[in-house]
Amino acid sequence: MSGSRLHGKRVFITGAAQGIGFAIARACHREGAALYLCDIDGARLDTVGAELGGRSGKLDWGVADISDAEAIRGQVARATDTIGTVNALVNNAGVNVFAAPLEMTDEQWKRCFDINLNGAWNCSRALLPDMVEAGEGVILNIVSTHSFTIIPGTFPYPVAKHALLGLTKSLALEFAPQGVRVNAIAPGYVATQNVIDYWNSAPDAQAAKQRTLDLHPGGRIAQPEEIANAAVFMVSDECPFMNATCLTIDGGLSVLHHPA
Repeated sequence: MSGSRLHGKRVFITGAAQGIGFAIARACHREGAALYLCDIDGARLDTVGAELGGRSGKLDWGVADISDAEAIRGQVARATDTIGTVNALVNNAGVNVFAAPLEMTDEQWKRCFDINLNGAWNCSRALLPDMVEAGEGVILNIVSTHSFTIIPGTFPYPVAKHALLGLTKSLALEFAPQGVRVNAIAPGYVATQNVIDYWNSAPDAQAAKQRTLDLHPGGRIAQPEEIANAAVFMVSDECPFMNATCLTIDGGLSVLHHPA
């Protein structure tokens, strides 16, 4: 089925080659958006692009490391040439970096912030001038429940995600007078390949999976499509007064009290 909820939207999506990013791309495509997909994995990106119908005036893609500001400016220029001036950005790309604080290397700290925070800023900074000039635009940051809760043993990832939520709120207030909305979605556990790989890395994969499911009031975790459906709503014109908002999609996980 296809719709028109995103007719006229030209959406730049990072981390689009797999997981939540691919689900968002697929959902936006279904709702009539023109898409420019960006990822560091060129082979997967080619597969995703082919699945969505191939290069056209409404679909293109390119390989870039979002921590490279110059590379992102190049991708934005290409997007403008192929699908038109971008009026919606989904900052989805991210990377897990977990380390004991006093054992963490400088390289781990830098990688965590280069991708999870600086990358989102590089994309936002490259696209905001056109949005401001047009008097409209949407930026949607995929943050995490790590943006407002802390799981011991995951440092420094939640530090970067807290900062990304702060960037969301700050940019929202800075650019609201110019008609640009900046919001966030905070997923909890989502059935992506990364989560499956985490389970499989345990001595007993099924037990690890069950422990994760048992954390949730409903006994399950989210599917990528459930995050994507919310992203469509937040990118669309259906919520014009939603700004500086973080929508949590975690099945109640972050509300449930877990006894020690």
